[in-house]
Amino acid sequence: MKLRQLQQFVALAETGNFHRAAERLHMAQPPLSVSIRRLEEELGGALFARSSSGVLLTAAGQAMLDEARRALLHAEQCRQAVQHACEGTGGRLRLGFIGSATYALLPRFIPSLRARYPQITLELSEATSSEILEGLAARRLDAGLLRYPLLDASGFELLPLERDDFVLAVAETSPLAARESIALSEAAHEPFIIYPRAKVPGLAALAMMRCQFSGFVPRVAQEAAQVQTIMSLVASGLGVGLVAGVARQVVPRGVKCLRLTDNPPGFHVSIALARRAGDTSRLVQRLADHALECARGQGSWG
Repeated sequence: MKLRQLQQFVALAETGNFHRAAERLHMAQPPLSVSIRRLEEELGGALFARSSSGVLLTAAGQAMLDEARRALLHAEQCRQAVQHACEGTGGRLRLGFIGSATYALLPRFIPSLRARYPQITLELSEATSSEILEGLAARRLDAGLLRYPLLDASGFELLPLERDDFVLAVAETSPLAARESIALSEAAHEPFIIYPRAKVPGLAALAMMRCQFSGFVPRVAQEAAQVQTIMSLVASGLGVGLVAGVARQVVPRGVKCLRLTDNPPGFHVSIALARRAGDTSRLVQRLADHALECARGQGSWG
């Protein structure tokens, strides 16, 4: 049984006439008659009762009609799915993201992507930047939103989307909380809550470099991988912490974020879209184009 035969069966059932069915199918009547007869022989029963005025469905034909229509619908859906995938407008897209991407970038980016490409199915996975790179390399992920710059970006293409700077999170009970901004060098004597190198090596290196640019090596009181954990420890009075400025949108009670006045020229902590180098997927390219369009629309980069 072929899809073409199902199309012919449905056309004949709906028109009740070989001549009209042949016209709908843009074919001659004799080949249609032959094809229907072969279909009946293959299925082992008559699907139509013939008469001089046309054809009527038999009980077997009635039983087949709904299933034939469903089969044709599913076949068309398969065809459209392949077409969307080839054009990059549909299919499954596995996207990894760091937690801080949820503060501003993802809420702005995902709704517009879904509205523009409703046939794309997003599978979202929260992870650290290093885990995202591992997922890309192992082909468990198609793209990722991660912290940028990276210590080692070999094998990956990066598209910066959201430029940001470190701010200093301090406890509201700290004397520093009376200020709105500070040179990081003025906090050199404070204990710091720092990102662990083993879990978030890129962000740990950026935070350490930022302190060194201000002329000191931080005294580490505690390590924490998540921004919210750092802020909770800051609120408890354990120390101060460097967090991306976007985290000011989710500052918990007991914490204040101070703008840094001694940022080195060109030093930023940003979010970039990462994909495998040389990836020719049109679906991933659609994602990258849309993400860049959203970033430019918000003035996030460049």
